Amino acid sequence: MNPFVVTCRPGPLRLFASLAALALLCSCSTSAERVSALPWQASRQAIVVVVADWNSQRGTLHAYERSGTTWREALPAHEVMVGRSGSAWGLGLHPAMGEGPVKREGDGRSPAGVFAIGHAFGYADAAATALPYDAMRGSHYCMDVPASPLYNRIVDADLVGAAAVAGSTEPMRLDLHSAGDPRYKLGFVIEHNAAARANAGSCIFAHLRRSGSEPTAGCTSMDEPRMQALLGWLRPEARPVFVLMPESEYRRVQAGWRLPSIGAAP
Repeated sequence: MNPFVVTCRPGPLRLFASLAALALLCSCSTSAERVSALPWQASRQAIVVVVADWNSQRGTLHAYERSGTTWREALPAHEVMVGRSGSAWGLGLHPAMGEGPVKREGDGRSPAGVFAIGHAFGYADAAATALPYDAMRGSHYCMDVPASPLYNRIVDADLVGAAAVAGSTEPMRLDLHSAGDPRYKLGFVIEHNAAARANAGSCIFAHLRRSGSEPTAGCTSMDEPRMQALLGWLRPEARPVFVLMPESEYRRVQAGWRLPSIGAAP
């Protein structure tokens, strides 16, 4: 298994994120509401999480599929939990935003914006998904140490060495490290901060929740049947994106960013 799961493993989703970043740098747009060259304009699948405001710990997840220019809801909407401190603008495919909090390491906020979807992962040897899948072992860690050269990567300590993962608080086999913790039993990577900018936030996933009302440290959590349905639906060739925003921000940018229309958030 390649030890660099999040940011060093090449593939169509990683290439998509890299080209998207280049497109944003080259864009002449100065409007936050409208982007002249949308990095996600070829995306045909979108997971959209809408929260009530920047401090909300709960959100509603929608799954959309696009045919031509029309988005349709592909799966039933359901409730998810986000960061214990709410959400904040992250580093993704979207342009820099001037208003609202900004995601930082350890702030307990889920990144807001538009992000590529990376690899799936879990405790089992395989999963029912078309996404590339990485089976986690007790030696896998996600590096949340900003000064580490492996920052924001999932690595295997058996390959990179125990010293290289020193200080990480993100073992990927939580069940082995924390009394059967199921949260990383099944999930996928949300490509926040793909360039691994120090202190900008790391190890952002969609994963299972341990209890119905427990917020996360910055990820998005849901129950296992919902995760299984999402993973069975996602297709790499559709260039899926993950979108998370407060309702007011989403409605402000939705038309200009050509994102799906949504109903009112609960």
